[in-house]
Amino acid sequence: MNLRRAPSRMMNDDPLWLAQTAFAALADLAFACALGTLLLNAWLAREQTFAQPGWRRAARGCSIATIALVSCNFACLWLQSAAMSGAPVLEAGASLWLVATGTHAGIGWSVALAGSVPLLLAASGAPLSMSRIGSAALAALIVAAGKSAIGHAADAGAFSVAEGVQTLHLLATAAWGGIVIAGAFVLPALDTSVARAVLIRTVARMSKAASAAVALVILTGLFNAWRGVGGSLAALTASAWGHALIAKLALVAAALAFGALNRWSALPRLQRSASTMDAHTVINVMRIEAVMMAGVFAAAAVLSHSVPGSALAG
Repeated sequence: MNLRRAPSRMMNDDPLWLAQTAFAALADLAFACALGTLLLNAWLAREQTFAQPGWRRAARGCSIATIALVSCNFACLWLQSAAMSGAPVLEAGASLWLVATGTHAGIGWSVALAGSVPLLLAASGAPLSMSRIGSAALAALIVAAGKSAIGHAADAGAFSVAEGVQTLHLLATAAWGGIVIAGAFVLPALDTSVARAVLIRTVARMSKAASAAVALVILTGLFNAWRGVGGSLAALTASAWGHALIAKLALVAAALAFGALNRWSALPRLQRSASTMDAHTVINVMRIEAVMMAGVFAAAAVLSHSVPGSALAG
């Protein structure tokens, strides 16, 4: 069996490439939803009984998201084994252990899978304690570190600055997207007159946390993008990787626009009026932003599985 480091590909008609990209996107989305629902779980657990429907929805969503994360990370490791061994997908299990322990990409997926398991354990059950929050934070860091070792940042070497920046980028993006997507799922459970004050406080917390995550996403994203184009903007138009980056940036800009609309317009109106109409506006704008963020994760998966513009430029 000839194991090799499977190169990033741009063969959009290759079923294995498509499967790897799809499961990587689903893993990123599940990771984000796990972080977002964990945060909402922690915030709503401290609220009054009016918030219990929202807390239960957040806890249920967190369990589903972390189960999906474990499953998708295992699927990604299995597909990586098929890509590296050249075996059919259904027969890739024969080389799974060798790929998982003897190749850089396999180790990266193994680390991500290993981190997702304690994240699942921390997310299940009763309201989060401080120890479980700490365990979840450490598990999230392990997942992000494993993912950063799989993509283009790994070309700079293990434990490099590029990998460190990519780890922060993945964590910040997951936190931002997770807060938005989880909010779109959980907040309708708080859309009642008796829980209106809880809804307003929760959206305000979400807005502050998302703003901090966005700042980190932008800083680390600029570093990654400049490294990816190799200092030449020509790579944006001359490669499929560049086209995917443009699509991702457009989706990020759209998500930022809807987030700003909520933070600076819809939320202040809700805080002043506490009306049902303004509550619906906040939730509906967040739902649109959530769709944009799902697109961001899909574009990011395409980027990570395509040849970067800097490599194509020479």
